Amino acid sequence: MEILWAILVLLGLGLLLGLGLAIATKFFYVKEDERIEEVAKRLPNYNCGSCGYAGCKAMAEAIISGKEENLKKCKPGKEEANFKPIMEYLEEHPNADGSKVKVHL
Repeated sequence: MEILWAILVLLGLGLLLGLGLAIATKFFYVKEDERIEEVAKRLPNYNCGSCGYAGCKAMAEAIISGKEENLKKCKPGKEEANFKPIMEYLEEHPNADGSKVKVHL
């Protein structure tokens, strides 16, 4: 009988904590700007860190947030293959307030 109570208590605790996690997932959901992923796709994706960021996604986040404006910091990136497509994409997809993301070569 004691084992049955232990199983029921653990089952109830598991259900309660699982429900708490499900609610927390909905409540604390953070929507990421889809432009970050699109800019990261257009970078060379070597994740070398030569730009001073942890990888290409970190540099894409810096570009979108406005912390980084110089695309040439990406050493392995090529102007025609990487930088021009990023500049075109950012020209077509402004910030939510309508302002453009400022980047240069």
